Amino acid sequence: MALFGRTQRTPRLAPELDDTALGRVLRSIASTRGPGPQDLAIAQMERLLRDTGEDWDRRCHRVTVLAQAAPAHARGWRGRRPDDPHALVLHAWCEAATDPRAALATCRLAADALPADPTPWVAALAALRRLGRPSTELAHVWQEISARDPWHREAHLQVLGYLSPEEQGSQAALREFLDDIIAVMPPQSPTGCLPLTAAVRQYHRDLDGGGVRALATSRYWSQPHLVPLLDHALRHWPQPGYLRHAAAVADMGLLAYALARAGRGSEAVPVFTATGGLVAAWPWEHDGDPVERYTYWNRV
Repeated sequence: MALFGRTQRTPRLAPELDDTALGRVLRSIASTRGPGPQDLAIAQMERLLRDTGEDWDRRCHRVTVLAQAAPAHARGWRGRRPDDPHALVLHAWCEAATDPRAALATCRLAADALPADPTPWVAALAALRRLGRPSTELAHVWQEISARDPWHREAHLQVLGYLSPEEQGSQAALREFLDDIIAVMPPQSPTGCLPLTAAVRQYHRDLDGGGVRALATSRYWSQPHLVPLLDHALRHWPQPGYLRHAAAVADMGLLAYALARAGRGSEAVPVFTATGGLVAAWPWEHDGDPVERYTYWNRV
């Protein structure tokens, strides 16, 4: 799981990012057919999550990726081990995308099974967001997460989505949230991607808005508040050891995307190199096939 010191490889979509242990489990899941291999895959998932220990940042990364890759395995695991905290939290994340009301009940069970873990509470936040519930209902969940991991990356990204104009918020609500976070966010925090994530999402809104808004995107990245944002990330993020969280490769890819779209392709070269050809779907998928778009901008 080293972000640096890696040779550049043929780009590939890598939901596991540079988590090699997670990647091995994903390959095992992809090859399973029938109950016997499924038992092996479940055992591997259980070992992976147990070995993660109290690294809550990496635990959430692994759980969210496994939930997307293996919902059937998650159901089977919970059916066999209904009180297991790892089985419960994985199933809760699967349900958050398909049956958020059921997910809330599973989240409570998972939280009771491993009280120190913020992951069930983050899954509950995702479920409440999907249900479009009022912010008053999210407040308690947010407090529970903050008490366990105050700079939880996925939790902050969930709130960023919830407060967007497309969901329950507005531009003003987003700006207030970001200003509050940035004012107190520690350096090298896993949430360091929030301002750039918000900027890219706004860029996409403008592109998708058509008309004058879309035309104005040619000057979007030259705005006075965005140039320093890119400069700061470019100065610090590629430094070896600066980004240490589980989704560091995804954040590096986000920076490469923003620099490329800003017309700063030559400056993006070391950032692309740092990703090692590992492609996270977003934000590249907004413009087409993520691997094709990543490859195109890496060559410009």
